[in-house]
Amino acid sequence: MSRALRKHRWAVLSIASVAATLFAAAASCANRDALREIVQDQCLTHWRDQHSAAPCMEVHLEGAADAGYAVLADRKGGAHFLLIPTVTISGIESPALEAPGGPSYFQAAWRAHERLDTVIGRPVPARLVGLAVNPLHARGQDQLHIHIECLRPDVYEVLARQAGHISSSWSPVTLAGANYWVRSTSADLDADDPFKLLASHPPEAGRGMSDYTLVVTGAPTADRGFLMLASSSAAGELLLDSACAAVTAAP
Repeated sequence: MSRALRKHRWAVLSIASVAATLFAAAASCANRDALREIVQDQCLTHWRDQHSAAPCMEVHLEGAADAGYAVLADRKGGAHFLLIPTVTISGIESPALEAPGGPSYFQAAWRAHERLDTVIGRPVPARLVGLAVNPLHARGQDQLHIHIECLRPDVYEVLARQAGHISSSWSPVTLAGANYWVRSTSADLDADDPFKLLASHPPEAGRGMSDYTLVVTGAPTADRGFLMLASSSAAGELLLDSACAAVTAAP
């Protein structure tokens, strides 16, 4: 076999090997129930049997039906955690999130944001924390999960500049090149559950909950509570930064 033919054959085999690896990786990521299975089959089982949350960081249960939530470190690493209900809830479109008296998962996610501090080695100010839920058309899992990270520096800068014009009514804003709506809400994410607020006062007529992404962050002004961001054309997770550059760059 000539040297040129051997090189060609090696190249073909290498390409095939890479393609097989990528196919296997894609197949392993195709399980849209992976988060639900991790929480319900592993974290919840370990919590009941051993009072250990592993592989989750935390498990919190309320009542006899194992209703509660778990906190899981995201597989991509960095300052990135996920708040996941222990019961089956598909995503932002689930009617369970609008039921009266239901748990406020955003409030629980906000309490869990202190885990970011342990990753980057310093406290993350509320104004730089971001909680995000992706829409149905831009998510890879069919179990509700709230991303807990830091805001991207450019996103925070835009919100800080416009803080004086943000009210409890929706107003348009461009963030990371995408169109969003922004409004303020109170400092109580339990009483003013963002899921319920979005469902009862959507920024766009004719849109269902499954169309929206939803992001919550601390208001740039400390005494202003929280900001809600919603969009029907973007994925809120893209406004977040697991490296927390906005925090590490701050004095």
